[in-house]
Amino acid sequence: MQYVAAKTADEAVALLAGHSGTARVLAGGTDLLVQMKSGMVEPDLVVDIKRIAGMRDITPEAGGFRVGAAVSGAELGEHAGVCAMWPGVVEGFNLIGSTQVQGRATMAGNLCNASPAGDAVPSLVAAAAVARVQGPNGTRDVPIRDIPAGPGRTTLSKGEIVTSIFLPARPARAADAYLRFIPRTEMDIAVASAGVSLVLAADGTVESARVALGAVAPTVLLAEEAGKVITGTRLDDETLARMAAACEAICKPIDDKRGTIEFRTRTAGVMAKRAARIAYDRAGAKA
Repeated sequence: MQYVAAKTADEAVALLAGHSGTARVLAGGTDLLVQMKSGMVEPDLVVDIKRIAGMRDITPEAGGFRVGAAVSGAELGEHAGVCAMWPGVVEGFNLIGSTQVQGRATMAGNLCNASPAGDAVPSLVAAAAVARVQGPNGTRDVPIRDIPAGPGRTTLSKGEIVTSIFLPARPARAADAYLRFIPRTEMDIAVASAGVSLVLAADGTVESARVALGAVAPTVLLAEEAGKVITGTRLDDETLARMAAACEAICKPIDDKRGTIEFRTRTAGVMAKRAARIAYDRAGAKA
């Protein structure tokens, strides 16, 4: 196996694009190293991107923040600006693994691992976050929801890497939240999860909303109808029940040892309702 610590994104792209065997990107390594140790993957080339300028930076941009692909969960959780603007994104990312894992795990890595149950992804989809992708043909910006293609698969072409994730600006009366259901109290994989991001109007009604569901389909789902249901409301019980039903209607989960189709579907709606309430309260608190 060849290991290269790339000094620039161009070098990383060239290495990955020019390699004919199995190549992997190393950011935090919390997925890759486990996969290698268990024999799930045996890469011929590992390209480490942590030393590339900007990969470990969190930079204000256009009223929002650009998060480098090698920023760890611990680093993001200590960033006051991101925590204030996007608390749901931070809490989703910070649910991944233990304290030790948080010192290494990256949001871009969780995204590119492409697990339907990845905790960082639903809140990023709800946030309308955008990944910056660099490859042999240049740089492009891709909505987070368009990166995963299925379990363990992404839409990235050969040689392409995610270099950063952009969290957009938002008005004062806005907030988000992320919740998941797990069988244990911590360090488990989501059976169903939901991220909700909303903006409140001056009268306290929901002006706009995005709802995303995890672990209930091959990729994270953007529940557009659920967002429409709660727009223009104050999240009364009847509205939240209709929102949950809209979430359940698009779920396409599997049966496995961790949950049945029926259980995952119902739980996704419950998580979405609860996350919406939390986001609503957070947004109102900013008034």
